[in-house]
Amino acid sequence: MITNYPILVFAISLVVLWVSARIGAALRKPNVLIGEDERVDFGLVVGATLTLLGLIIGFSFSMAIERYDQRKNYEEAEANAIGTEYVRADLLPPADGAKVRALLKSYLEQRILFYGTGRDRRKLQQIDGLTSRLQNELWAAVQAPTAQPTPVLALAISGMNDVLNSQGYTQAAWWNRIPVAAWALMMAIAVCCNLLIGYGARGAERKTALFLVLPLLVSISFFLIADIDSPRGGIIRVRPQNLESLAESLRAAQVPDTR
Repeated sequence: MITNYPILVFAISLVVLWVSARIGAALRKPNVLIGEDERVDFGLVVGATLTLLGLIIGFSFSMAIERYDQRKNYEEAEANAIGTEYVRADLLPPADGAKVRALLKSYLEQRILFYGTGRDRRKLQQIDGLTSRLQNELWAAVQAPTAQPTPVLALAISGMNDVLNSQGYTQAAWWNRIPVAAWALMMAIAVCCNLLIGYGARGAERKTALFLVLPLLVSISFFLIADIDSPRGGIIRVRPQNLESLAESLRAAQVPDTR
């Protein structure tokens, strides 16, 4: 999707909107002047169109922020679920508990890589494959001692279920993007606004440099929305700080105190 490349969204939007303004100016006959009454009506139409564009951009920006916050919240939930299950592994028999803790450490590394990897499809496929294999091994490890189930073992199984579910919620949040129809609507309204502004410009107002103002501002808005909405292609990305903090705490717990 083109929205995975915010810089490309900015460049294409700027060119399309600037050309729209120039087309609007070319459609107006040079010797025909708009009367005062017609100019008032024309101003109302332009103002209403610009207001609608502003509302659509505001709603889309709100949608992008909401999805970004959702991705951050699920990253925190993943860290909490993994950390809780790591502690609950002590409820399992010693051999099974040690196996679960080792698998959870490997699983944690893959989750951190998931957040830190960009648009490298091959690497993402490798991460997804390893994650799926580790999930199967983790579930098999907590099921092994359930020949004689107890309420204590049920806590470990419930915690592992939270670990696996949290990854599914995270993946769903990363797939949840602003719909293509919303992008098409924003672009269509922005093109109409620039056509109207170009058509209504007169005299010195019809200079090329002035036609760049609105396209530039709208393109920057589109860039910011695409950047926040793109989990991997944007500058603003979810950093797995909770998962990284958990990994550091687990490593620190293994270092013996030599004091």
